Amino acid sequence: MSLLSTLARLQAVRSGVAQPLATVRHRHLSERPFVLVPLAAAGETGAPLAVLLGQDRQHPRLLTVPQPLDRDLRFAFLARVGDELLPYLESFGGDVELLERSVKDPESGEKTVEVRELCADAPQLVVPNPGGVELLGLFGRSTRFRRTAEDPDPGPYPAPARVPLLGRWLTHVSDRANVPGSSMLLPLTTTLARHWATGQSSLEDAHLGALLAWISPPEGGRGEEAALRAENGRDERGQLLVPPAGPATDPDFDSLLLAPAITRYDAARAAQDERLTQARAEEIDALLGAVLLPVWHQVWQGLDLLRTLPPGAHVADRWESDRWSYTGHRDRVAAGEPPQPLHDDAVTAARRLAQREREQVRVDLEEALDDPLAMAEHRLAGQAFAGEVVEVQPAYDTSGRSPKPRPLVTVRTEDRPHLDPGGEAHRAGGPASQKAQLVELDAEAGLLTLRLLNGMGRKKEPEPGTVPEPGEQVCFTLFELAPRQSAPLPDPEDTPWTHGGPPK
Repeated sequence: MSLLSTLARLQAVRSGVAQPLATVRHRHLSERPFVLVPLAAAGETGAPLAVLLGQDRQHPRLLTVPQPLDRDLRFAFLARVGDELLPYLESFGGDVELLERSVKDPESGEKTVEVRELCADAPQLVVPNPGGVELLGLFGRSTRFRRTAEDPDPGPYPAPARVPLLGRWLTHVSDRANVPGSSMLLPLTTTLARHWATGQSSLEDAHLGALLAWISPPEGGRGEEAALRAENGRDERGQLLVPPAGPATDPDFDSLLLAPAITRYDAARAAQDERLTQARAEEIDALLGAVLLPVWHQVWQGLDLLRTLPPGAHVADRWESDRWSYTGHRDRVAAGEPPQPLHDDAVTAARRLAQREREQVRVDLEEALDDPLAMAEHRLAGQAFAGEVVEVQPAYDTSGRSPKPRPLVTVRTEDRPHLDPGGEAHRAGGPASQKAQLVELDAEAGLLTLRLLNGMGRKKEPEPGTVPEPGEQVCFTLFELAPRQSAPLPDPEDTPWTHGGPPK
């Protein structure tokens, strides 16, 4: 936790309301997101119990499994989830942009123009918390390899035809959720906690009701009181007033209400009484719907809060990466490629890890450039400084055949960067990749004199706008403002056998 986040949490404790950690929204929000509030059965990993889902805020769709241990009921439930979710996931595949790029033939060296399709938009699934992301990933893992009744050898317990396709899509979006900055599958508690600091611990922020109580407390109330009520308040039956956002249910709800209802359902099925079985299933639906509906409203409330923030400048670029990812998976499904493997080979795993490391660096850099509060954390850590330009002196490098502009810029700042004379700094908000070198430091007066090294054009005089003017506010970082590319990895056939490659 950074110093700025700690200060914000202390301020939240004193004021009784969550404090902003961002001035802009750092994640993309779709105009038509698909919200899922899933529940899993206790005692069996990944066994679905219920889900409340849909795009219509006022009319969600409730799907349940009255007996989670019954395989047929579980796969029938997943088939119904597929009927609701797959049309949404596939609906973005038709509207595309045609992009051209120049491709060089490795043999002839000739350049040709290649046209690629990029979907104009991509789906966005929203779940209450990271547990929902993990559960959707488990659903995908357990279904994408399932045999169906249409297969030549369906085996025992064949799944409905669209279940494996649903598993492939759930696997893709859950994998994408692990890429920093991705918004295709959005856990709401994590996203809200990125933008607001509460007066409770990070572990307590995982409770959606308590988190919203801090961000938007009742009028005249304080966040800690509302959060305590959201976490522990119970009614006369001993049930929580604010049900947990899943995927686990409250143990008291399981033992006092749900387990007896499932027992009555099993008894009705054993008696082969269809009317009574249907009545018992509807009783379970009512119990689970009463638990899920408050969470459904909380998710939409959280989305409303996020929409009050303007999007950051680089959010659209990160969403474009999600669109490329969606387009690629759409093409793989259309081509009839097999499902994602259970485990990655060594090269694929290394590439995936390298991609996530690059994306994390990229997100940190872009958030700092988009948001003064994010940059303030780097300034407090001595990795950046901001201030006013007080003097600009023309200067030139005459060591080459023609003089090159190397102006000296003096900045007054209250920051204390960890920078010694000769050290390199990078200008944020200026020309791309503009570097500077510290020439002189007057710590008592708070003055830093830097020599600009590039980004001023190829002429003798700097291009207009490439050199800051006196009175202008500037910001410099001690770290590069673009992520470095990682070293190339070998192809799978060139990988040594010790790392999963072919035997020698």
